[in-house]
Amino acid sequence: MIKSIVGIAFDCLDANELADFYVKITGWEKEISSDEWAGIRTPHGILLVFQTVKNYKPPVWPWKDSEQQQMAHIDFLVDNLEEAEKHALACGAKKAEVQYYSTSSVMIDPAGHPFCLTTVQQ
Repeated sequence: MIKSIVGIAFDCLDANELADFYVKITGWEKEISSDEWAGIRTPHGILLVFQTVKNYKPPVWPWKDSEQQQMAHIDFLVDNLEEAEKHALACGAKKAEVQYYSTSSVMIDPAGHPFCLTTVQQ
């Protein structure tokens, strides 16, 4: 029987480079660092793992038929959406051209994964 989530893994071209981006954006510490794997732990104990994959192709946002689809994304709770966007951009993220809600912003990390900044707690 499953007891809990230990970690969530994200494919990318350079595991340490992407882990360093998420360290910058969150302020959390990197716990794992190798050529193939890097990881940071959330305050709730979940490990975000980044896996180097040769020939990695980023997902497309928004979705397009016959293009690489996103398989998952992270939603980060923030107090101030405008400040969080500015911080994410300064860390190397891009704001997605397509946005759907006024309470959240879809951002794209340096490896092309979408993630959301949101003021709404799920």
